Amino acid sequence: MQARSIPSQRPADARLLIVDVHGQLRETPRNELIHQLRPGDLLVANDAATLPASLLGVHERSGAVIEIRLAGRRSLAVDDVREFVAIAFGAGDYRIPTEDRPPPPALLPGDRLRLGPLNARILRLDGHPRLIGLRFAGTPDEIWAGIATHGKPIQYAHLPEPLALWDAWTPAAALPVAFEPPSAGFLLDWKLLRALQEGGVGFETLTHAAGISSTGDPMLDARLPFDEPYHLPVTTVRAIHETKARHGNVIALGTTVTRALEHAARDSGRLRAGDGLATQRIGSETELRVVDAIVTGVHQRGTSHYELLRAFASDDVLGRMSDTFEQRGFRTHEFGDSVLLARQRLRADVRIAA
Repeated sequence: MQARSIPSQRPADARLLIVDVHGQLRETPRNELIHQLRPGDLLVANDAATLPASLLGVHERSGAVIEIRLAGRRSLAVDDVREFVAIAFGAGDYRIPTEDRPPPPALLPGDRLRLGPLNARILRLDGHPRLIGLRFAGTPDEIWAGIATHGKPIQYAHLPEPLALWDAWTPAAALPVAFEPPSAGFLLDWKLLRALQEGGVGFETLTHAAGISSTGDPMLDARLPFDEPYHLPVTTVRAIHETKARHGNVIALGTTVTRALEHAARDSGRLRAGDGLATQRIGSETELRVVDAIVTGVHQRGTSHYELLRAFASDDVLGRMSDTFEQRGFRTHEFGDSVLLARQRLRADVRIAA
């Protein structure tokens, strides 16, 4: 597998590997996705827009250059932007592989950071010298303006040219709350949305603050994904209820959609609309209550995204899927190819909250 090095969201040669409910595999052009869905199915996407969450600046106490990558917050509220969870890096930029980046200077609670027009204070270390809680000074409007004018999209070394912010926005992008793009949604376009409607396939959205995908540190990567806030609209809950009632399939467009939907139904099996904070990890022991299939990128073994796929299929099926990716040269990462993976386990009923 190789990473696609050009930030093209819908390349003409993008491929889709289909893994059906029996674990059988076949390949098709990704633009043929509509033909893999049935009338009565429902496709759910994440409409979060991506923040320019990489902020360069100076650690005041040492005078050292530092990069802060915003990685989490408590809610999606527009005025709740003073406090973030963040990952700190030393000097350098995305052109250096994340795992090779130098560490930041020793960080302590109370340390001040100058991040372009923004000033921030470290509140705490969250169990790791590079994982911090920070608080920005200023009003919400001033903080938003500073992030917008000074921040850059989080980027990795497989993309040689700097990303523009719109490269990281999906066609469904709305509220700017994602720290990295919910990139499964890159395949959306007006042609597909029209085809869904004409084919009797529903389309709905939710908003989930997609988090950071890699820190370059094995100990930190093992803690991914961090807690992520989401909002599940009443219209989406209603559409899921109607889809289940007619025995259609709910297809999650990406891991963030899966995480939000399964968290919303986790405690009682009652799918609730409204705001939530996804705190769970989805893996081989997870009983999926809502999602019947997932469209996602080409994820490598050992990543948190790959671990989530173990809720859908056995390790044998996923192993054959990964071998196929390798043998056929599927492209990884956010601008790569895709897989449509059907759930191999029995469906659990989901009830709608009153």
